[in-house]
Amino acid sequence: MDRRQFLRGSATAATTAAIARSAHAAGNDSPRKVGLIGSGWYGKCDTLQLLNIAPVEIVSVCDVDSQMREEAADLFAKRQASGNRPKTYGDFRKQLANHQHDIVIIGTPDHWHALPMIAAVESGADVYVQKPTGVDVMESKAMLDAARKHDRVVQVGTQRRSTPHLIEAKQKVIDAGLLGDVAYAEVCCYYHMRAKGNPPDQQPPANLDYDMWTGPAPMRPYNEWVHPRRWRAFMEYGNGIVGDMCVHMLDLVRWQLDLGWPKRISSTGGILVDTESKANISDTQTATFDFDGLDVVWTHRTWGSPPDPEYPWAAIIYGTKGTLKLSVHKYDFIPRQGGERLHGEPLIETDKYPTDLTDKEKWRLELHVASAIRGHMQNFLDCIDDRSRPVADIEQGHISSASCIMANEAMELGRTLEFDPATHTIVGDDEATARLARAYREPWQHPHQG
Repeated sequence: MDRRQFLRGSATAATTAAIARSAHAAGNDSPRKVGLIGSGWYGKCDTLQLLNIAPVEIVSVCDVDSQMREEAADLFAKRQASGNRPKTYGDFRKQLANHQHDIVIIGTPDHWHALPMIAAVESGADVYVQKPTGVDVMESKAMLDAARKHDRVVQVGTQRRSTPHLIEAKQKVIDAGLLGDVAYAEVCCYYHMRAKGNPPDQQPPANLDYDMWTGPAPMRPYNEWVHPRRWRAFMEYGNGIVGDMCVHMLDLVRWQLDLGWPKRISSTGGILVDTESKANISDTQTATFDFDGLDVVWTHRTWGSPPDPEYPWAAIIYGTKGTLKLSVHKYDFIPRQGGERLHGEPLIETDKYPTDLTDKEKWRLELHVASAIRGHMQNFLDCIDDRSRPVADIEQGHISSASCIMANEAMELGRTLEFDPATHTIVGDDEATARLARAYREPWQHPHQG
């Protein structure tokens, strides 16, 4: 099915889905119909938490790994109230053409976020898409444009905005004015998370459609890092540790301090230590996001020790009256000149949701994140009902994601980028502007150029 054929069927699907949503809002108790695209680690974690909080029906699962999609379909059949087994697909275009989804969840690798998300909103569904919103700035912009054009609710998986102890920190520290004036924040990751070694190239496993897995990304020889999960070792599929980890912490600071677009972005670093690994993402990098009078400075280093072992992946906001340290595991407010120190920890709800324990063992669910996913999903559902913008609306996801992507561009070009969000260009820099959209592998077409 080509793009034109798919779009011709979108109007009918969108109308039918809109009628279904209106009926639901009017009091129809029929469960929302949900499709999952990308049934790996976070695809399953997100979908299972949605099942935990809402009477939804998972009607379809798509994955280019046949073993993974069948496993997910079996899992959802056991978890959902109906006991029905979702239909399974290897191509999201067939999945969207065959079902009238109310909600589509996208848990694919980063290079496959844009096209399925755009197709899903064109089909009439509201979408929950994992971060970052894209691997280049203009496909991320195309995702925002599609959501607005089709009036769909799109929540991005930057669930720090729905993390209970971080909401508490915002209310008790930021909103209460305890920090005083703020002009500087640090965001960082010192995890030794960059893949090391040189796995040999080999034939992909029979259960994996590797051509479809690669999709619009450049074709690389297959090796065991590519699938599942360790594809983050390669810039062809994402944006390194900045795109993976900085996007969360930059978004956290932007949300806490109500920041929009940075005015200027600069970055230095590269592969400075582990030069022997097949991984081509940086092992050391610093980026400065200049918000005109407030700098947010990112550092990652996949070697050595963190400056603060208590906060190896964190956001630290400095004010004239005190310092606020934020992470997925806790927060601490330290007043500068006496006063009450504040501390908060994650909301663990294994008594209320006992499947969190089994999902931790079986599907690598992070217990400290489970309540955040549930809160993020509930906000998404509430906004679907009243057709409002969710806390991690696609526009907020676009700003945080595109800013991180441009940090990598600034490092590669060796110069500061001044971004104009009105035109989506780099001011006075045609070369940098041209790099905001990367070439797609044929026959896939970049959504900004379509």
